[in-house]
Amino acid sequence: MKFKYSVIDSSQSELDSLPRLPLSLYCNNQHVEVLGLVDSGATINVLPYEVGVQLGETWNNQKANIPLAGNLGNLHAIPLAVTAKIDDFEPVRLVFAWVKSNDVPLILGQTNFFMEFEICFYRSRLEFEIRPR
Repeated sequence: MKFKYSVIDSSQSELDSLPRLPLSLYCNNQHVEVLGLVDSGATINVLPYEVGVQLGETWNNQKANIPLAGNLGNLHAIPLAVTAKIDDFEPVRLVFAWVKSNDVPLILGQTNFFMEFEICFYRSRLEFEIRPR
């Protein structure tokens, strides 16, 4: 299934387009529609704080702390597993580093988004393709 690169603000140009994927997340009988940045350079999936709250989760400092690196290295993160649905594909279980910040995008990274899907980027055509593994 192919998807177009997109911008998040109409003032942005085509050069600002990134591979953003619409998906549905399910947890605790809650459902949220989100856009995830498909990032082959990200080690793990990252979930902004507010999305976890919308999914009915409560922040619990007693859970395992996930150490993050790079720009996210100063944020606290705990594991959160949710069910994800992309278009007509079968639902998959994705594990996120749920961060206590809303200043980060939802990131789909190597662990475990890229373990569940085969992704091909066609930047020159501003599109990407996803197939279940």
